[in-house]
Amino acid sequence: MNVAADIDFQSLKTTGIKVNYLYICERKLWLFDRGIQMESKSDKVLMGKLTGEHSYPREDKREVLIDNLINIDIVGEDEIREVKLSNRMLHADRIQLLYYLYYLKRLGIEKRGVINYPKMKKREEVLLTADTEKEVESALIRVHDILSMEKPPELQKKPYCTKCAYYEFCWG
Repeated sequence: MNVAADIDFQSLKTTGIKVNYLYICERKLWLFDRGIQMESKSDKVLMGKLTGEHSYPREDKREVLIDNLINIDIVGEDEIREVKLSNRMLHADRIQLLYYLYYLKRLGIEKRGVINYPKMKKREEVLLTADTEKEVESALIRVHDILSMEKPPELQKKPYCTKCAYYEFCWG
């Protein structure tokens, strides 16, 4: 097992959602970390939650929480799976799943990953490689740096801002 020893993984461990938010919006990541959580008011978040809860009902190992940090939607024999509403945030979904694979590898468990988009009837395979491990490590360092900031990152208008649960908070 060749796990990079360059980073202090123990001090950089975080939740999967924070790694996901890094690739969506750094400001959202910072606000979420500070307890400003607007997701409970979002129809999109509710739809995603319901999709995850009601898809693949025959799977035994669902919502597996590890170290009170990462919550894997489905754990199978050879793979772990995340269930997402759509692939609009594919890059963020991918880094979240790569982080889970990286985290498991640090625990001595090697699996492959799959992102399921049941409404779209699509699936995306995700593999942890030496390059993607470096991508995860870089993401963990960026998450740490952003969360260490005294003020939230500056506003950046993104194409999906109007659909974000934080839209009114940031732009209202």
